Amino acid sequence: MPKPVNTDPDFFGFADLLSEAERAELAEIREYLEREIKPLANDAWEKAEFPFEVVAKFARLNLAGYQYPEYGDGKQRSPLFTGFLSLELNRIDPSLAVFSGVHTGLAMGSIYNGGDQEQRDRWIPDMASMSKIGAFALTEPEGGSDVAGGMRTTARRDGDSWVLNGAKRWIGNGTFADLVVVWARDEADGQVKGFVVEKGTPGFAASKIEGKIALRTVQNADIVLTDVRVPEANRLQNINSFRDTAKVLAKTRGGVAWQALGVAVRAYELAREYAVNRVQFGKPIAAFQMIQDLLVKMLGNITAMFGIVVRLNELVAQGRGGAEQAALAKAFTTTKMREVVAWARELFGGNGIVLDYEIAKFFSDAEAVYSFEGSREMNTLIVGKSITGHSAFA
Repeated sequence: MPKPVNTDPDFFGFADLLSEAERAELAEIREYLEREIKPLANDAWEKAEFPFEVVAKFARLNLAGYQYPEYGDGKQRSPLFTGFLSLELNRIDPSLAVFSGVHTGLAMGSIYNGGDQEQRDRWIPDMASMSKIGAFALTEPEGGSDVAGGMRTTARRDGDSWVLNGAKRWIGNGTFADLVVVWARDEADGQVKGFVVEKGTPGFAASKIEGKIALRTVQNADIVLTDVRVPEANRLQNINSFRDTAKVLAKTRGGVAWQALGVAVRAYELAREYAVNRVQFGKPIAAFQMIQDLLVKMLGNITAMFGIVVRLNELVAQGRGGAEQAALAKAFTTTKMREVVAWARELFGGNGIVLDYEIAKFFSDAEAVYSFEGSREMNTLIVGKSITGHSAFA
């Protein structure tokens, strides 16, 4: 009897490290995402429109509450579960995963880690239920990788309020968010501080960035702040410098590594299935040596990616995973993801450039995942300083 075909991209069985209950919960989530979210994804991506009906669908899954159990369903889950959850979201649709990640990781994470207890209690419950959506406004038109030292958005204390002026760019969820965490430099001490700007605040203007070739469903915004007045109560009380901002980014950077894995996993799944079913010269193209070589190279990359992200999550659970490990994970996995999606698109030939076969979307979206949350070069310099003791930042 022939040996069964192994179709699982988790070739070494890393998911076995999860508890039985966590594996069962992830299986339910995957089935729900396949049924309720996937049918919306391609059309929304092609139209570059956000399907707002997914918010209620995500809320039913408690997607925003997993990392903050005291504000969610009260169940404590492992960091490894959170990683696999990100993988599942991204293998369904990277754009909708970014929507969720910006809201849950960057916006909620900023408030949870940078706010005091009163601020957490004021905002996190509504964000956990997704009745209020968050955004994270750090990047500026003239400041991407250099935003730490080159931030031009300013904050000036005026009595019991702060007055914000400046501009932000590439802000996911920025066109419709209820709460936007805005990072600005205090004119008095020169330090970066965080502020929660609520929807409808005078002087806050957001416009959608058009013409994207990646993550088209994500509503990225250009934001202009003109004498935006926010109360002192909306200043994140535990953020006193960019070092505090960087702590938030270090936590989410590891999440991007899982995002890259999810994109690579889906590209491999699509390529393997296509190769098995696409017939040329009288047999499936999966029977040709060069096609098998492409698939095995993809699987090798994915297996290496699994190893690094799973170990990173173990370190996080032990309180040992630092910014340097997260930076290496992000730089490595996004580079390997880029190779996987390119090989997958190559395997599809001409069919790989149309949305019908889905791989074109993942090929395009991979470019954004490769670039955000710190470019490969910036993450390389973080790791380089850690292993040499010398800073090579310009």
